[in-house]
Amino acid sequence: MPKVRTWQLAAGAAVAGLALAAGAVAAAGPWDSGQRKAEKEWAVAHGRTGGVHHGRPAPRRPAPAPSAPAVLTALGGPRTASAQAPATVPAVLAKALGPLLGAPGLGPSPTACVVDLGTGERLYGKGATVPMTPASTVKIATAAAALSALGPDHRIPTTVVATAEAKEITLVGGGDATLDRARLATLADRTARALRERRAGAVRLVHDTSLYTGPLLHPIGPNDNIAPVSALMVDQGRNDPRSTGAATRTADPAGEAARVFATMLEERGVRVSGVPRPGRAAAKAVPLAQVLSDPLSTIVERMLTSSDNDIAESLARQTATATGEKADFAGAGRAVTGQLRRLQLPLDGARFADGSGLSRQDKVSAAFLTALLARSGDPAHPELRPVLTGLPVAGFTGTLENRYAPSSSGSGLVRAKTGTLTGVNTLAGTVVAPGGRLLGFAFLADGTPSRGAAQDALDRLASALAK
Repeated sequence: MPKVRTWQLAAGAAVAGLALAAGAVAAAGPWDSGQRKAEKEWAVAHGRTGGVHHGRPAPRRPAPAPSAPAVLTALGGPRTASAQAPATVPAVLAKALGPLLGAPGLGPSPTACVVDLGTGERLYGKGATVPMTPASTVKIATAAAALSALGPDHRIPTTVVATAEAKEITLVGGGDATLDRARLATLADRTARALRERRAGAVRLVHDTSLYTGPLLHPIGPNDNIAPVSALMVDQGRNDPRSTGAATRTADPAGEAARVFATMLEERGVRVSGVPRPGRAAAKAVPLAQVLSDPLSTIVERMLTSSDNDIAESLARQTATATGEKADFAGAGRAVTGQLRRLQLPLDGARFADGSGLSRQDKVSAAFLTALLARSGDPAHPELRPVLTGLPVAGFTGTLENRYAPSSSGSGLVRAKTGTLTGVNTLAGTVVAPGGRLLGFAFLADGTPSRGAAQDALDRLASALAK
């Protein structure tokens, strides 16, 4: 019999964990909305991300576990884990979590909430209703609001339109923060073909970003973790398209996208006169070509897995445009709040100053985050399922890839969104407890002395739930 490696044991634990976690939500419809494929692609390719560094460097780990639906089939179909598992006694949780919450790495007053995702019952709380700075765990709220407003199948367009004589064309940004050079090249192919069919000569190029309003810069100012928030950008405004994580960005994402597009058109035989300029599409412009983003479900999963700030801000503005709010920071905050209120979530003290969590003005409670996780597993809200499937898997994917050793009790069983600002560290997600019970948790800490100590303490809390 071949020797079984440690990482293979961890992968086996991950398979079981994903299967049991999926059982609690599978009854609502298709559970696998692309995350299994996305996890594999992102783990192998390490595609670019706008997220901050929520983990710490570590040796490469194995590819993530296989698709949970396949495991569910082997187990004989979906099950509700909470209904079959022994009760998780709140007193036991208090005994396990209390001392861990007292770790110096968590600062003076960490808050916590643990719920049974199958029943919604709160099993543990410490300051659970106190509004805290959530950092990137606020992306869970951004994701839920966008999915609620637009639906998981929504795709974001990037369009080219022309004047009647096709002497001027306009590249119209639809707010797709995932637009890359490959998709922009496809748009150039389609545009060049349409212009040839119209026997067009030289064209002027205009770029239209009017979908969004307000300041381009995030209130934190120029920052390598996020580009200026524009309705038109390519490669998230990165000066080096091959870069990942924090990276230098252009101050004019729309202008850069238009310049790249003009070069692509000329390579395809289209003469572009002058330099691209900002403007608005003509009222009676004729559609020439269009490309669409991946479905919103896939975009949400990518955003949560990698903690992508650019995508998060675009999703907040997509929510604003879908609900009739102004597509600026304030309007996006109102739109997100409105969608979460429609989902009947506890919003006392909540504030959404941005979609990414980079703002310290964001405030939510641990009880809010666990309620949102529970709502995302509710059979009445299958549109929210990507909120759960997009969470990084401990020790395997995204911002948790390097935070759990293969021997950790939480490896493969914890799925959680990380949050990191200077002095602020948070973790919110799901974990399969002994017996298969699926729990939702949120741990929020402020005034933390160091990122490493805080992350270690948070990971021990989540791993304790897995025990």
